[in-house]
Amino acid sequence: MGLIAVDIATIGRISAVPAMLQVIREMTGLRFAAVARVTEHSWHVCAVLDQLDFGLKVGGELDVVTTLCHEIRAAHVSVVIDKASEDPLYHNHHTPRLYGFESYISVPVFRTDGRFFGTICALDPSPLPLKASAIQSTMESFARLLSLQIEAEESQQQTEAALQQERHTAELREQFIAVLGHDLRNPLFAINVGAERLLRKHQSPDTDPLVQHILACSNRAAQLVEDVLDFARGRLGPGITLDLAPCPDLEQVLRHVIAEVQNVHPQRTIQCRIDDLQGIHCDRQRIAQLLSNLVANAICHGTAQGVVEVEAEQQSEQLVLRVKNQGLIPEQVLPRLFQPYSRPVSDTPQAGLGLGLYIAQQIAQAHGGQLEVVSNPQQGTVFSFSLPLTLKA
Repeated sequence: MGLIAVDIATIGRISAVPAMLQVIREMTGLRFAAVARVTEHSWHVCAVLDQLDFGLKVGGELDVVTTLCHEIRAAHVSVVIDKASEDPLYHNHHTPRLYGFESYISVPVFRTDGRFFGTICALDPSPLPLKASAIQSTMESFARLLSLQIEAEESQQQTEAALQQERHTAELREQFIAVLGHDLRNPLFAINVGAERLLRKHQSPDTDPLVQHILACSNRAAQLVEDVLDFARGRLGPGITLDLAPCPDLEQVLRHVIAEVQNVHPQRTIQCRIDDLQGIHCDRQRIAQLLSNLVANAICHGTAQGVVEVEAEQQSEQLVLRVKNQGLIPEQVLPRLFQPYSRPVSDTPQAGLGLGLYIAQQIAQAHGGQLEVVSNPQQGTVFSFSLPLTLKA
């Protein structure tokens, strides 16, 4: 696979890109929007929203010298045109005449190391007031976010390939992911705040679902960042930190976690039996995170129609928390199940980085407890977390 094809495939795996293009369409009125990979010699479509029947599909190519993106690559600046036929810089330019547009905007996309990747661009045959709007700053924010997502996606693909080949690059990969997690926080926060502000101050039945999708993607990405940081603390730092305190409402905390997962997966059956839990010192947020990871793992990797069972009880001076599903884990997988990035090899794209069980084990160990798994045809798969009741803050 050529380098251009690899870049197109990378953009295709970033789930937020179609929503990003749709938001550009709704905010500007421009009926053609695309993410383009631009080199010195080529212009290729990586993602496209075409309501003009422009004819370009993913992988499509234009002669780069006929495009304004060629000039953006050289100058590293955005181009915004309200009405090309009256624009002092572009009224005699060959590109608007060749492609028949009046309004146009294009912003450069750089990789995080400063190398030029391409552009996010949009156009329309009708003139539109783009310069007077906030669309340029919004699209430039999208470009920065896309740059981070490209790096994150490439990092994940490289990591998975390295694991399959059992390469000894764990330390370098872990350090890179820790840095990546830190650098993602600020732009994700900005996207989150911007989306929430759009929902509050610019409500519209047409755009609200799209903004909500961006907000959901941002929250999901933020959770991935937190998982990465927990991973880094466990492997590179002093370990996961705890805020230990008496937790008289632990029963309610666990039931709330189960309710949250059930809301996300209403088609699945989750049965729970949670006893009255008293006299337990723990970090309630971390125990909730542990349970959430275990139940989400059971939902994703258990049998599709199987019941997920959750039990919590005090037993022999211990808190015992069990999560059972009807799936089976291959025997050869069990020894490395709690290692980072451990998940079944599949051709189907999977969400997350494969850190859930590793983080759950780190939480258990930080509490002085144990997390174990048994998987056989008689029991199914059972994850058991045990925590001594004598643990003190």
